[in-house]
Amino acid sequence: MYYAPETTPIDLPTFHSQIKLPYTLTPGRAAGIFLVEIANGRIVGSRFKDGSVIAPAQDFSPKDGEEPEALVEAPDTGELTGFTRVDGAVIGLIRLDGCANAFTHRILGELADLKVGQRVKAEWDGAAGQSILAIKGFVVAADAPVGTVKELGELPEPLGVVNYAFALDYEHAYGPYYGRMFDEIKQNGVFMGVRGSNADEALLPPREIDDITHKRTGTWKACADTGTIRACSIINIEVYGQTRQVPYVYAEVVLDGASTKMIHVIEIDDLEHAKKNIKPGTRVRAVWTKGERQGRVSDIERFEVIDG
Repeated sequence: MYYAPETTPIDLPTFHSQIKLPYTLTPGRAAGIFLVEIANGRIVGSRFKDGSVIAPAQDFSPKDGEEPEALVEAPDTGELTGFTRVDGAVIGLIRLDGCANAFTHRILGELADLKVGQRVKAEWDGAAGQSILAIKGFVVAADAPVGTVKELGELPEPLGVVNYAFALDYEHAYGPYYGRMFDEIKQNGVFMGVRGSNADEALLPPREIDDITHKRTGTWKACADTGTIRACSIINIEVYGQTRQVPYVYAEVVLDGASTKMIHVIEIDDLEHAKKNIKPGTRVRAVWTKGERQGRVSDIERFEVIDG
């Protein structure tokens, strides 16, 4: 009998992980021209029918949704209207001369030296290219003359696509339940679940509280690496980011001895054969990856149909 932990400790060792998402952004006409011109040391804004100017340039008025009457060049000087400190950097709201809105950017200075109403001027970074970071930040410039909005002249082609990569770093602790499950996968090639509060079948992944009764779960139970398909779908269309060659089956499998589903894949060679033979009720067996296991669900490379 394998007893479950008495409770889940609060302080547990963590490991570093990251969620990463590369993507492309289509900025649109106004923002696309803004990005092209900022590399040339010019701030592009939008002028609307009421005479108001907003920078960075926008394709529609935030007040009434109307399109701008023209794109113009805004000054790189203005007045500090608000500021705060974020992760050691000072972020300010700057009302550029001749503009009706606040331009958000970094302030290059100490928080204690700043006051609302101070004159500021952009400091440029010629190496930053087509990015808002072409403005390194704004510095206090008490003697900066008041700039005026200018006509932009012949408009360049807007920047069509911007490549981005979003990354979120975080610290994660498996805890005693997930920790035991992954340790058993790595060391013994066994899936360990915990019994429900009123049943012998195991919950996978293991957890401290039963989802149905909301009571503490019971003792540990080893589950087989064979099971039954409860639901499945044949994937036959390639999409961006796909890591497996189509076709394959995406299936929900209940391992023998468990009461909950594990989502995994079944590789197939013949599409028509799969349509006839892979369905709810089909028996399958785990195929473990070769070499050293890592303590992950991906240590199961795939499931295969059990003949007969």
